[in-house]
Amino acid sequence: MGSTFHGIIAFALMAALLVAGSLLRSRLAWLRASLVPGSIVAGVLGFLLLSCGLIPGYGPGDFTALAFHFFTLSFMSLCLTGSPKSAAREGRQSVVGGGLWLTLIWTASLGGQAVLGFALMAGYDGISGANLDPLLGAIVTHGFTQGPGQALTYGTLWETRYGIADAAQVGVIFASLGFIAAFAVGVPVARHFLKRGLNSNRESTLDDDFIAGFHAPERQPASGRQVTHPGNVDSLAWHLGLLGVAYVITYAWLSFMQPLVAGNQVLSVFFSFNLFFIHGLTICVLMRLLIDRCGWSSKVDDDTLKRITSGSVDFMVVATLMSVQVAVLTALLVPILIVAAGVTLVTLLGAVAIGRLSGRLGPERTVTAFGCCCGSTGTGLLLLRMLDADFSTSVPKELAFFNIAIIVVNIPTLFFFAPIAPSLGTWTYLAIFGGYAVAALSCIPLLRGWQRRLEARVPADQEPTPT
Repeated sequence: MGSTFHGIIAFALMAALLVAGSLLRSRLAWLRASLVPGSIVAGVLGFLLLSCGLIPGYGPGDFTALAFHFFTLSFMSLCLTGSPKSAAREGRQSVVGGGLWLTLIWTASLGGQAVLGFALMAGYDGISGANLDPLLGAIVTHGFTQGPGQALTYGTLWETRYGIADAAQVGVIFASLGFIAAFAVGVPVARHFLKRGLNSNRESTLDDDFIAGFHAPERQPASGRQVTHPGNVDSLAWHLGLLGVAYVITYAWLSFMQPLVAGNQVLSVFFSFNLFFIHGLTICVLMRLLIDRCGWSSKVDDDTLKRITSGSVDFMVVATLMSVQVAVLTALLVPILIVAAGVTLVTLLGAVAIGRLSGRLGPERTVTAFGCCCGSTGTGLLLLRMLDADFSTSVPKELAFFNIAIIVVNIPTLFFFAPIAPSLGTWTYLAIFGGYAVAALSCIPLLRGWQRRLEARVPADQEPTPT
């Protein structure tokens, strides 16, 4: 049985690090003041231990699959959760509208980061006399806006097929710096909104419990309802079982489709297991519709599903930070830092400016979009949790819609042009990605007009109140 422990111990290490990270966050004054989540502390601690070889028999690769599946689980459980009360009052159009705002920011970021990274790397070449391919700067958009997996995928493709030296390694470095930027900048921004009470969820405040990281005994909230009798099955096991059903259906669906689309490059990518979460959250949305339509909602506790979502995000963050191996290229360190700093600043300014235009939930959308555009969707969800601790606003649902919308909207750039970017030529590449960013930004007046018409149809006495 000894051979069966490797994966289990990898998970146990993550859980132990979460305990250590949470305790450090509550005991060290400078960590409490920074409001950095315990999962980030745990992930950084695990990364340092792995880098120093202090966890014998384990390396970053042992945590890659765990990061992928916890990321997938977090969104599948979110989509299996019923609509929050605020979202129900605002209506489905509000969730779609908010999701479109997030999609607009992400799409503009994908194109804008590519152009800015390309320009900064080309500028560094001109000033320093280095002969670096500007696409090494452009790949920042895949590391920041998409994450480690996509940066590694496109970087490896550019490196092996088109000879862009070190593209994969640089992409992973940018992805790592993106996570750092998401929390080094995103947490203070979220804290700014919290201190000024600009968030809608009044349960998320800078109170003593928030700062300490643990609830005082007299203020410990209840979490979930028992919907099953323990003589039959434990309620938590029941909810995990529902997610298991969705996982199996999604796996069977992809396994069925892959042979049918094997000859089509675009469809084979879309139906690959790398995009399991897209299909999984769709399955969960359909399952929830069936549950509600059949009157079975009393057999599902939304608070329990929220705890599964929130816990999965914590494990995903730890696993992601432990799975990223940063190989520092000394010769490229300066241009990489220049590109990363420039992209972080512009992304922040864009998220704040557009988030402010998006309406009542602007602060929540700002931090969520910034997290998504610097780390991953899970990073955005973690930053959102600071402003919306129990996911009671409509933004989590907007984020689920957004994950489908960005794939549909960006099919040309993600599936057609990004894989062959080195063959496009400088001006063609800049025109495509820059044009996408401009097109996204040009939709702001249209989205604002739709939002005003939607808000005008909501009577004052039905206006959603903070929860």
